[in-house]
Amino acid sequence: MGAGNASPVDRQLQRRRRLELAFVVAGLLCLTLAMLTLLTLFADMARQGLPRLSVAFLTGYPSRHAEMAGILPAWVGSLAVMAVATATAVPLGVGAAVYLEEYAPRNLLTALVEINLTNLAGMPSIVFGLMALGIFVFEFGLGRSIMTAGLTLALLILPIVIVTAREALRTVPDSLREAAYACGASPWQTVRDHVVPAAAPGILTGVIIGLARAIGETAPLIAVGALTFVSFLPESPIRDDFPYISFDWLDAPFTALPVQLFNWTTRPDPAFHANAAAAAFVLVAMALAINGLAIWLRHRLRRETRW
Repeated sequence: MGAGNASPVDRQLQRRRRLELAFVVAGLLCLTLAMLTLLTLFADMARQGLPRLSVAFLTGYPSRHAEMAGILPAWVGSLAVMAVATATAVPLGVGAAVYLEEYAPRNLLTALVEINLTNLAGMPSIVFGLMALGIFVFEFGLGRSIMTAGLTLALLILPIVIVTAREALRTVPDSLREAAYACGASPWQTVRDHVVPAAAPGILTGVIIGLARAIGETAPLIAVGALTFVSFLPESPIRDDFPYISFDWLDAPFTALPVQLFNWTTRPDPAFHANAAAAAFVLVAMALAINGLAIWLRHRLRRETRW
């Protein structure tokens, strides 16, 4: 049948195929443009930063001389702050998600909480920094410390963890809950032994998203008093005498890689800009390492899920 003899249905199908092809091509072009932009920025950062990367740079302290400056306090501070943020936000976020999804009554108050959680997940990070400055630094007297910074980032990622954990809990089929109830399990036993383990891969996805956002934040850390020049490390969490664990490091002043990077980019000396590129390269590597570990755990949990 020729094109002129095509039926209206065939012409409509051909039009839809052309539109679908145009949409696919446009999507590929957008993806290619985004990837080229990202790769260009990463290549430029590597070009400037890789020559500065060395053991001395990773294990050195900041200095007024660019060639002698290092990032040891910065990346140690980032790890310490992220440890506090993770230890605070993950249990609270998962617990809140379990309550809202499995126990909370469906009423106006619950609906308001859900709406506000969604809004908080998209709130600018500086708002959390200013709120933490008033609450943790001045009201609770925690000072400008690692504890304050970790709690600030925990507030930042808490809504993200709650929202994504709830979505993960919703993907667990009701048949799993009903089977547990049929075997005589209580609601708490059902949630603890069946629902949460089945939703663990999705919950880890939310944790990955939250950590990826938190590790690169600068504004909230500056708001709560991050230092730009730190020539010492926090006290070790391990002691020689009983109980062999110390929490004094939580009260130590801190800096972090994003703060150090920001400080170097504001210097007029181009040598510090190379240091900033090297620090950015390390920050990207740390983010990829944390995300890679979480993705591996999620994949392993997903393989063990059977329902």
